[in-house]
Amino acid sequence: MMNNSISLNLFIWTLLVFSCVLSSCEKELELIIPPTENKYVIEGNIEIGQPAFVLISQTRDYNQSINTESFNDFYLGGAQVSVSNGTATEFLDEVCTADLPAELLLQVAEITGLSPILLNAASICGYIDLDGSMLGAENSTYNLEVTIDEKLITATTTIPGIVELDSMWFGLAGETNDSLGFIYAQLTDPDTTGNAYRWFAKRINAYPEWTDYAGQQKDLQYIAPLGSAYDDSFFNGLTFDFAYYRGSLMGSPKADDENEERGFFKRGDTIAVKGAAIDRSTYDYIVTFEAEAGSAGNPFTIPTPIASNIEGGLGIWAGYASVLDTIIANP
Repeated sequence: MMNNSISLNLFIWTLLVFSCVLSSCEKELELIIPPTENKYVIEGNIEIGQPAFVLISQTRDYNQSINTESFNDFYLGGAQVSVSNGTATEFLDEVCTADLPAELLLQVAEITGLSPILLNAASICGYIDLDGSMLGAENSTYNLEVTIDEKLITATTTIPGIVELDSMWFGLAGETNDSLGFIYAQLTDPDTTGNAYRWFAKRINAYPEWTDYAGQQKDLQYIAPLGSAYDDSFFNGLTFDFAYYRGSLMGSPKADDENEERGFFKRGDTIAVKGAAIDRSTYDYIVTFEAEAGSAGNPFTIPTPIASNIEGGLGIWAGYASVLDTIIANP
């Protein structure tokens, strides 16, 4: 009888504790995100045969909205920006996208992932070597210095040696598909560890007359799809084949970026491809940035710390050993 009484009391006590736990779970919690110090963000690159280009912005509060109008003051002017190759130092000119020629506007679009139309309308300001006194060269190291609001920000990047693509071809996406597919390529990796690469492409043929963008070039800039960077961890010194799908700009309203053609190249497309060798810090940034971008909005993923080679800030100062080629999408 005594044992039954003890068991009953223990059962009642357990229920009381469990009910307290449940009731505590129903308590409303107010999540307060403390303010954090804004940091400067650098987005810049230097490519073989091209001048350096740099954008400067700042991190923003979590609840601060970003819209078309806010882009006008999103990228910061008033900085002193210089690039050195160890022998000479070049100070970059501050320019605004509304004043840039088309070819430089496209370069800005490639760096930011924003459309040239938006960049032109928002008149974003950045820094570039207008007279081309220091163009990127392979196997060269470039030091970046940014002084803004009495704060010094530095970074270093290397343009590696050029690695050519051996060949490229267009392949249809499955036996039942007669028009949509991917670009395939073959590359021979040098027999040194740690090589890394990035892939870009753009369609340079025009949309047909019956479409909304009749007569316009399909892609105005090189676009890097998610997963655009890869290294030689599994193929050091080997010749290997790989394939890439078609990337699209964030928020693109074009029909072929929203319908069944999304991610595919199409039979008859003329495609300009840019393959670039990159250094390790550039590779680390791209891989972590794309991982975070790919998981955006998913509440079940753990945020990815984005790697950076910027001292005194965030972002990337990248060097690209780029090679260009063109292919017509005929299987």
